[in-house]
Amino acid sequence: MGLMTTSPSPPQATHISPTPSPDGAFEAPNRQSRAHCWEARDAFFACLERNGIVDSIKEKERAGEVCEGEDARLGKECAASWVTYFKQRRVMEWNKKQTLEKLAKENARPMPEGVGLPGVKGGA
Repeated sequence: MGLMTTSPSPPQATHISPTPSPDGAFEAPNRQSRAHCWEARDAFFACLERNGIVDSIKEKERAGEVCEGEDARLGKECAASWVTYFKQRRVMEWNKKQTLEKLAKENARPMPEGVGLPGVKGGA
């Protein structure tokens, strides 16, 4: 009577948190890790949007209550510096959008080429 064996199923792709290199710095995330991070960011931002939260840093307590799982996943999937950057950039993009909408309502026009701040590209 022969032994019947089954080969083990291939392991599922899972996210692996960044690991420190011998010099103590963290290894750069690979494409798959970045994709997991961006998915977590998008889920967190969608939760913030559903709950009317723009600045999850200033409204940390409220964001933590309504988006606890999404925020935890973001922290797990992304480097801490990325999490901070994403949260700050969200506020900056929102402010930019609000400013552009306000200017459009005021019928603002773009400045002519070459007009601007001295020392700034395109400036006088």
